[in-house]
Amino acid sequence: MTESLRATGLPPAFPDHTQLPEADGTFVKNFLEHPQSILLTDSLESTLQTLHPDGQYAIGQDSGIYWRETDPPERGAEAPDWFYVPNVPPLLDGEIRRSYVLWREYMVPIIAIELASGDGSEERDNTPLSRLPEGITQKPGKFWVYEQIIRIPYYAIYTIKTSQLEVYNWVNARYRLLEPNDRGHYPIERMGVELGVWEGSYQNQTQRWLRWWDNQGNLLLTGSEQARLERLHTEQERQRAEAERQRAEAERQRAEAESQRADRVEQTQRDAIPQLLAMGLTVEQVAQALSLSVEEVQRLG
Repeated sequence: MTESLRATGLPPAFPDHTQLPEADGTFVKNFLEHPQSILLTDSLESTLQTLHPDGQYAIGQDSGIYWRETDPPERGAEAPDWFYVPNVPPLLDGEIRRSYVLWREYMVPIIAIELASGDGSEERDNTPLSRLPEGITQKPGKFWVYEQIIRIPYYAIYTIKTSQLEVYNWVNARYRLLEPNDRGHYPIERMGVELGVWEGSYQNQTQRWLRWWDNQGNLLLTGSEQARLERLHTEQERQRAEAERQRAEAERQRAEAESQRADRVEQTQRDAIPQLLAMGLTVEQVAQALSLSVEEVQRLG
């Protein structure tokens, strides 16, 4: 039976990530895309730890998602600038992922983000997979692949030159362009976060960056931002403690000065009472003169 199966020539098993190309030999990146991808990943770490306490998730940055077997193989892949896949191991059999092979793992990314260096037309390309009259298979557009084949629930296109952000949500087999909320952010409900544009400095570049917020509108911080915030908090606590120490010391000095003043006043009164009594004044007259009670004159005299 085995020999007869071999004789029929069974097709080879679908290739895995170690058998497929991990690059197409071109370079099309600008100097913003690398730090932008790092910023997206770094600031999302605590959220992903909450979503995946078992550590089962993967982040792809300009990595291929293989969705179709082709010749050459890379024609059957798309490489989003950034994407997140839940509930998959970060390594495969102890090996670093070279690509994400959809027919091997089946789990669809939750979100794909494209950083458009041009006008975004390539990222919005809705050309379907089809065969041209000359018999050549037409390579489909990114938008069509993400929408019709991979069916990624959220697809974001960020046009770097204009800082324009578009976010699409897969609903009823189609991408629906989302409207931003009152904060100008786009809720990514399955992650419990919002995606938006933030202006500031990161890795020595002051730009408008894609950033994450929580669903309360709080900016999700990178590790260095969190450390800086904690250092600032520690310094503020140190300054507060120092101000409290100085206040307590000033209060102690004031109380000591008041005590010394009271001692001097009392000593003056002690010295004056015998003199006034020797002059023939009554106890009552001495008390009136020194603004004391009769009992105080008798105690001090």
